[in-house]
Amino acid sequence: MSDQTSTLPPYSSDSPPSGYGAQDPWRAPETHELPPGTPPPPTEQGGDTPRPRRGVALLIAVALAAGLVGGGAGAALTGAFDDNGAPAATASSGTSLQGSAASTNTPAADGSVEAVAAAVLPSVVSVEVTTAQGGGEGTGIVLSSDGLILTNNHVVADAASGAGNISVTLNDGTSHDATIVGRDPVTDLAVIQAKGVSGLTKATLGSSADLAPGEQVVAIGSPLGLQGTVTSGIISALNRPVRTGDATGTETASTVIDAIQTDAAINPGNSGGPLVNMNGEVVGINSAIASLGASAGGQSGSIGLGFSIPIDQARTIAKQLIDTGSATHAQLGVSVRDASTNGSSTFSDGAAVAAVSAGGAAEKAGLAAGDVITKVGDRAVDSADALIAAIRTQRPGDKVVLTYTHNGKEATAQVTLGSDASGS
Repeated sequence: MSDQTSTLPPYSSDSPPSGYGAQDPWRAPETHELPPGTPPPPTEQGGDTPRPRRGVALLIAVALAAGLVGGGAGAALTGAFDDNGAPAATASSGTSLQGSAASTNTPAADGSVEAVAAAVLPSVVSVEVTTAQGGGEGTGIVLSSDGLILTNNHVVADAASGAGNISVTLNDGTSHDATIVGRDPVTDLAVIQAKGVSGLTKATLGSSADLAPGEQVVAIGSPLGLQGTVTSGIISALNRPVRTGDATGTETASTVIDAIQTDAAINPGNSGGPLVNMNGEVVGINSAIASLGASAGGQSGSIGLGFSIPIDQARTIAKQLIDTGSATHAQLGVSVRDASTNGSSTFSDGAAVAAVSAGGAAEKAGLAAGDVITKVGDRAVDSADALIAAIRTQRPGDKVVLTYTHNGKEATAQVTLGSDASGS
């Protein structure tokens, strides 16, 4: 059973897929280029349809340990002894089932998981997609009080071009139809618009630039259709290049995310939901998990290896989707593959340039086919996907310094990144 990394499929209770069709981010990939990422036009849906909160009934078996205590049936004796060892004359004829008087609820401590959940839950929604073939469910975060919502592209891709309907269920249990504002398969992000809403609680967006491994985080979403589920963990790693395939089957292009890795439990249905810091600020959008392989006829679940899109990247893409319906991405203008200078087919030592686009950023900087890129700025590059992820963190027009080997000698070059909008 091989390791896999995949986007979290929208949860479907009807016919769960037998696998994600994922790719292992640590294997040697084929030659890669940045996908174009041109989304289709927005679609229109029907009117709002309020409905009660959805729930999933769970059957929980509880084992009880019972002990017999000598004494009258139904009575519980409480004994105490004085300093001389003699029994004190105190006894209770009541049972322990009586409990104690209810105490006044105390506010959750600042920075606790409870406090974070209370602050963030009102800005998290469940996203449901229905098509002629079935349906699925993911998660989203509220960006504006009038219903702009950020989620994963793979959550809503099946509803693109009028192929299905989208609805969102708010934290108060009401449901509203939604339409696609814009989507970006390259970064696996999408913005949708809930209809007929106002006064929604907006998510507070933080920054992913200052995150550190070991930092506590909380994930919120609708795993397996269970809306409003809260889990917690830590940031396990940063800048993890993760290649995932589209789980919906609508689009064949895979994507590489420069991921935040977390051990907070996320599962199918968490896609598009927030990863938040202990100040209640969104620092990532949950998107993918690693698994040991899907069991036959079922969906894989969390094994403590979840991946989120950094919010600094998501914020930039979301703004473009809201403003124009599409997004642009930095482009180096090369096709690359994993490089191995020690003869190993398992471990990569960099990103080998297979081809250079005429007039592209790399060619203008003097790079050529056969060069091996090993750094972008101070960031080490040990594979083709690592290079793609590093470039994805930049914007068109940014200047970066590449370290590479040419004919066995190390060299550096400053590159002004192009844009996939112009094909440069």
